[in-house]
Amino acid sequence: MVERVLRDMAASSDLKYMSLRYFNVAGADPDGRIGQAYKYSTHLITRVLKTATGELPQLCIYGTDYPTPDGTCIRDYIHVNDIAGAHVLALQTLVERGQSGTYNCGYGHGY
Repeated sequence: MVERVLRDMAASSDLKYMSLRYFNVAGADPDGRIGQAYKYSTHLITRVLKTATGELPQLCIYGTDYPTPDGTCIRDYIHVNDIAGAHVLALQTLVERGQSGTYNCGYGHGY
């Protein structure tokens, strides 16, 4: 709905906008400066890492009725640094070209 409102406002005014769509952002800065630090995380990748390091006793996977080889859900994860770069590119396009836009951000394949 917000995208529709933005599009309508841009059509009737000088407003320019960028809308980025993304889900399943994962990862941390490769240099270790920032990253996920949730004590009780429910995010899959954080829980996988905590299980691998022994911080959690086991990894529970939920959902076994998806039409996939193992029955679990397939998701298109995207690295946090790539999302940051997408924001920079979107702002550059907005400033340099004055173009509005809506973009799906992902790698185009799931895991």
